Amino acid sequence: MTIGSHIDSESGWKLMLDATAPNALYDSANRFDPPKCDEDTRVEVIQEVMDWMHDRGSPQRLLCMTGAAGSGKSALQQTISERCSEEGILGSTFFLSSTDPTRNTASALIATMAYQLGSDTVELRREMGTVVARDPLIFSKSLKTQMEKLIVAPFEYLRRNSEESELSALPYAMLIDGLDECTDEERQAEVLFTINECLIKNKNMPFRIFIASRPEWAIRSALEEDGYLYQVAYHIPLSDKYDAFYDIERVLRRRLREIGRKSSDPRARSPSWPSKQDIAVLCRAASGQFIYAATVIKFVSDKRSSSVDRLQMMLNWTPDMNQRTEPFASLDHLYTNILLRAKEHYEASNTDGRDFLLLIRVYHLMHKQWSPGVKALAWLLKLEENAHEKLLWDLRSLITTTPGTGGFPDRFLRFYHKSFLDFLDDESRSKDLFVPEKRAALHVVQLCLRHIDEGMFCNYH
Repeated sequence: MTIGSHIDSESGWKLMLDATAPNALYDSANRFDPPKCDEDTRVEVIQEVMDWMHDRGSPQRLLCMTGAAGSGKSALQQTISERCSEEGILGSTFFLSSTDPTRNTASALIATMAYQLGSDTVELRREMGTVVARDPLIFSKSLKTQMEKLIVAPFEYLRRNSEESELSALPYAMLIDGLDECTDEERQAEVLFTINECLIKNKNMPFRIFIASRPEWAIRSALEEDGYLYQVAYHIPLSDKYDAFYDIERVLRRRLREIGRKSSDPRARSPSWPSKQDIAVLCRAASGQFIYAATVIKFVSDKRSSSVDRLQMMLNWTPDMNQRTEPFASLDHLYTNILLRAKEHYEASNTDGRDFLLLIRVYHLMHKQWSPGVKALAWLLKLEENAHEKLLWDLRSLITTTPGTGGFPDRFLRFYHKSFLDFLDDESRSKDLFVPEKRAALHVVQLCLRHIDEGMFCNYH
């Protein structure tokens, strides 16, 4: 290779690095303390996935796991990612998130996958970098074109110029989590189509690909009997195949006991807390949704008040099992009561008449569309700089803030789970707490006009 071609390759590699989504990596700092499976939980499904991952002779090289919201898909993906990394077989990961604009589309998917695959293999890195150097607009092209040029072609080159033993030693596990959190359904379908056309149909490609998603249109239609992935993919319908009741029971018992041991409340340190009855009530309410258990644990662990009292609140908020008809009834009941309690505390401590629910909805919609920092948002909404601290004070089990990257001084909202955003968006679920999007948008527009008016007034004088 000439010096010039080496320089081109390195410049192309840097361009590809700029096109990646670092937040989508399984070990990204942005995803610090991500959900993963507790010890002794999800043992059977983890074993099934890892057995499939190790069986490189199996013709089904695509595994699709579908499951309802909050069923623990992301925790499983995180756990499998870590297992594969420990074994040295992890090729790439991409964790989509509807609340993060850097990873709520498929735009950076191929670049991020290629970057991970090429990072530790000099030949792949050189070939990938050369492709980008020759075509800097590659990332504006279709996913299929990107996949063919950035992943398929470099691996074909490596196959022609390497020993079989070298190829078989390369990391081969590809994991994509939350396909449904890609904001465009057509792009979800394009991701599946591209993977099938480029990586599955091409028998020379060494990858085993694990995708997790809610059973939304793109993946559901592809996996149906007349769908193009029906014969191709190994399908695990998580919510139907595996009963999570006893795993949720283990998680709740273990985590609540840990909270109790660290509590300053002697009642929580008692070996009898929480009681078997308490755990049983929570498990029934969870209905197989790990997100319910995770929200309970976050709420009870808040150190500003007694964990015993906070657990009792949770138990008091648990709906009558005989009256539950909707699949998210318990989770919605939980979200409703957390919001009502936070609203009561916020409005009691603020005498300026601010509408708590309107502000939460504005924060949600601005985060979804623009994702501004909390200080920038406070300025826009004409609130004090630390307004988010009071607003989110009693919502820490649902929302947190994370520091900006690259030394950026502001902090950014992070919603723990998409199911809470779905709750805020759906009037049939949030009921009296629902704030129409138009009302929130009108509030923002009025504030923007005030900013403009005040700016014009200052310029006038």
